[in-house]
Formats: sequence, structure tokens, C-alpha cells
Amino acid sequence: MISLEFLLTALVVVLVPGTGVIYTVSSGLFLGKKASLAAAAGCTAGIIPHLVASILGLSAVLHVSAIGFQIVKYAGAAYLLYLAWATWQEKGTLKFNESNGNQRLLQIAKRGFLINILNPKLSIFFLAFLPLFVPENAVSPTLNLIILSLIFMLMTLIVFVLYGLSATSVRKYVTRSPNIISWMQRSFAIVFATIGLKLAMTEQ
Repeated sequence: MISLEFLLTALVVVLVPGTGVIYTVSSGLFLGKKASLAAAAGCTAGIIPHLVASILGLSAVLHVSAIGFQIVKYAGAAYLLYLAWATWQEKGTLKFNESNGNQRLLQIAKRGFLINILNPKLSIFFLAFLPLFVPENAVSPTLNLIILSLIFMLMTLIVFVLYGLSATSVRKYVTRSPNIISWMQRSFAIVFATIGLKLAMTEQ
């Protein structure tokens, strides 16, 4: 049985704006509804490997292996810095239309996937988070972990979609001013760069 404590805690964790939320919101603001949905799906898919690693106990190895942790961490930081650079470079060139091709949407989803999969702390977080809500007398702890993981993923997808659609709803006001577009793109670029640098400098 899923506890209310797990649902409330998971909801709070998902609601707190992180890199995935920022990416989903920026996609909704600049590229429209379809882009925000693609970003939400990509970010949600990006937590699957971390959940699987937690269930299999591989994240414990990552936690112990300083070299492995550092490699993944710096790869994630480098990707966020690249994303910041790409967002900054796109200033003034974004096209505001709903006719995003499948290739474009796939690229958006891939970016969201990479944002989360290259965050090594997610594995460690789930390793510490999920077992807290598995009953001591559980017949199959692994099955419980899988169920909790699926619920967490569903909550993540729903919240991210809501964030993206909310951003899309105010998109028409943003598109009216090139100055606002420029300012917001630069702001998102700075946020991505800041998170990337913070990740790179964070100790295990």
C-alpha cells in the first residue's frame, strides 16, 4: 500500500524547480505546447536509468567510486554549460510557431533526457529516498521499489507537463516584445550555466 507520506514527499520533491523544470518551462515559453510536452517527456525519461540503478543497487557503487562519480558529474556539468551557450546563441533566432517537426521535438526530448541522466546525484537521491517508504515486512521489496518508482515517474511527468503548459499559456505575452524574449533567453542561459558550474564544484 502506498503511504500518504510518500505521495506528499514525492510531490514536494517534484514541485521544487530544478534543471528539468527550467528546461521544460523555457521550451514552453519559446517553442510552444508541443515542445514543452516533448521536454517534459524527455526529462521524465531521464530519471529512468537512475531509478533502475537505485533498484539494482548500482548507485551505491557510484557513491563509493569517486572516479565514476566525478566522470558523470563533469559530463553533466559540461552538458549544462553547452546548453547555456546554445540558449544564449539562439537569442533573437527562435521561431514562434506550433509546427515543430518530429525531428525538432525529438531533439528537445533528447536534451531533456540528457539533462537528467547526466546528474549523478539523482541515483544517490533515489537510493536514499525510495527505501524509506518500503515496509519492513514487505513480501517483495523489489516490487515495492518498482511501484514507488513508477508512481514517482508519473508524478514527475504530470507536474512537468503542468509547468510547461503554464509557460505556454503566457507565451503570447512574451512574443510581443523582442526585448523580453532576449532577456528571458539570457536569463535561462545564465541559470543553466550557474547550475552547471555548481554541479562541477560540488563535492561527492
